[in-house]
Amino acid sequence: MNICLNMGGVMGEIDPANDLVRAVSREGEDKGTEAFFAAWGALADRVRGNAARDDEAGHAASAAEKYARAAAYYITAERMQARDYEPRKAMYRTMLDTMDRFYATSDLGAVRVEFPYADSRLSAVFVPGEGTGPRPCMVFSNGLDSTKEMVLLTLRDRFAKRGISTLVLDQPGVGEALRLNGLHARYDTEHWASLAVDYLLTRADIDPRRIGMMGWSMGGYYAPRALAYEPRFAIGAVWGGNHDWGGHQKARLAREGDMPVPHYWDHVMWVWGQKDMDAFMALMDKVNLNGHLDNIRVPFLVTHGGNDRQIPVRYAEMSYDQAVNSPDRELKIFGPDEGGIEHCGADNMEPVQNFIGDWLADRFAKMAAT
Repeated sequence: MNICLNMGGVMGEIDPANDLVRAVSREGEDKGTEAFFAAWGALADRVRGNAARDDEAGHAASAAEKYARAAAYYITAERMQARDYEPRKAMYRTMLDTMDRFYATSDLGAVRVEFPYADSRLSAVFVPGEGTGPRPCMVFSNGLDSTKEMVLLTLRDRFAKRGISTLVLDQPGVGEALRLNGLHARYDTEHWASLAVDYLLTRADIDPRRIGMMGWSMGGYYAPRALAYEPRFAIGAVWGGNHDWGGHQKARLAREGDMPVPHYWDHVMWVWGQKDMDAFMALMDKVNLNGHLDNIRVPFLVTHGGNDRQIPVRYAEMSYDQAVNSPDRELKIFGPDEGGIEHCGADNMEPVQNFIGDWLADRFAKMAAT
């Protein structure tokens, strides 16, 4: 719910929808999860219908607000379901269409783009930075089960106002790459991150000397790994350290057993394209950053919530400590006085986003001056 509120959800709409779920949830987690899907889907449909009426009346700004909110509700409902829950597939496509309508009616300037990946394609959303001339750009990777639309709705124009463009990517293992194209996650993330750089270099509005890489949640593994092996990245940031995600899965299985949250292990095996737990755990030996981060030779920021209960703070500290060749590295742990203390700032994303945005803007300005 907090993440949905950060995407623009409204408590006055969410709470009545949840009233329909509470009683059913007492009958079991699966029933509760499906009831959540139905209640939030109905809410999203209603808000989308209101947006369409604004749109038809020529009131684009009003329509954009509602399309974005409806998409936030679709995202929240869809991502909580089992991967083989058939109704989620139609809802996901409805969410994509709703976001297309948001792009068309909002003043964000966001556009959906694609570029080649192996024998398939990767999709992303490009948000232009404000100002004239070629702008710096951050490639933004998702986490384990977020989508580019979730990132976009939480971030909005916070980077753009600082003159920073953003390419928010559904990398292999998430979003369209997984749901529509069957592309699974890979530990050598520089492979797909390099293709994102290739795409950005085709754009006249991007400064090729000021392209960076960042990610949230599991992107705290994906982004540093890419920074270590793609020399065209000029800067990097981590929104939630995730130094040894593979090792954390082994600890999680030992600590929480076969269902830490509904559908968890089935979901991660889907993300990584593994047939069973043994194969998945064998692959996890490769999903850590030990021995890689001394290859980062650009400015590098690591942020983490001081009360993160999903990924321990020590993982952020490990990534910072091992980036010994970064000429300008910083570790920022968010505390209760400022907010952003939970996993990736799920309690309050604003302080984290603005801190990262300011840190990047200061360094991009220095790069432009040299």
